[in-house]
Amino acid sequence: MAIHLVAIDLDGTLLNSSKEITQTTSFILDEVRRRKSVHLVLASARPPRSVMPFYRSLKLDTPMINYNGALVYDPSSSRVVMHRPIAAKTARRIVELAREIDSQVFVSAEILDRWYTDAVSEQYFTATALTHRPDMVAPIGQWLIEPVTKLLLLGPDEMLLRLAAAVQQEFPYQVSMVQTEGNLLQIMHATVSKAQALRVVAGELGVSREEVMAIGDNANDVPMLRWAGVAVAMANAAPSALEAADFVTDHHDADGAAKAIHRLLLKGLPLSKAAAGSR
Repeated sequence: MAIHLVAIDLDGTLLNSSKEITQTTSFILDEVRRRKSVHLVLASARPPRSVMPFYRSLKLDTPMINYNGALVYDPSSSRVVMHRPIAAKTARRIVELAREIDSQVFVSAEILDRWYTDAVSEQYFTATALTHRPDMVAPIGQWLIEPVTKLLLLGPDEMLLRLAAAVQQEFPYQVSMVQTEGNLLQIMHATVSKAQALRVVAGELGVSREEVMAIGDNANDVPMLRWAGVAVAMANAAPSALEAADFVTDHHDADGAAKAIHRLLLKGLPLSKAAAGSR
């Protein structure tokens, strides 16, 4: 199996429930890079600042995929490889629409690697918010004046379902949406996906689609899993990710991603096949 690039999601995949990379996983990833010269690429919904601690701990030198593919950033050269933001006018109208429907919705925006909001609620902290503070807390009109990498609407699940339906109706072709957590609706440019970003990264590294392996667990990983030559879903994966995979590995609390890499790339052994009819 000639795999030269492995794209790995973070939360629910590479990280365990404590949001850590275990020593076992770190050792296996180092082995596959050293022995097989495989490029490891982190592909996450998180911004660069929230991915960097894991990037550094693994001693990576590859571009990273952020914001579900809205940004491809290369930390080794501080270079923005690709950026597909939402137009400022569209983002402003989405915020207006959301607050017309429910004035209690919390709104945040990520612009490249900076976080803007007009209010912070600890009740709806994201993984990034647990370790980083906003770059600006101010009325929306002061900062929603340039294209937005990712717009976030936060609130109860039932509220976000109504907001997503309204946004989809008014902007059917301008934006894409992902709700991977009950209290967080992520809104990006319509062309954004981890698959498109992975295509760009593979091109940068001179790797063909057939030589790419992707590992993920959630709905935002599905395009990446379908695009890659080899797709692996975690045992804890959402049904849509399981359906998109060729193979299923162990749980993220049992080093499942590393086990898949160890068996397939280092040992040449098979994994459990995904359900019939997948991919």
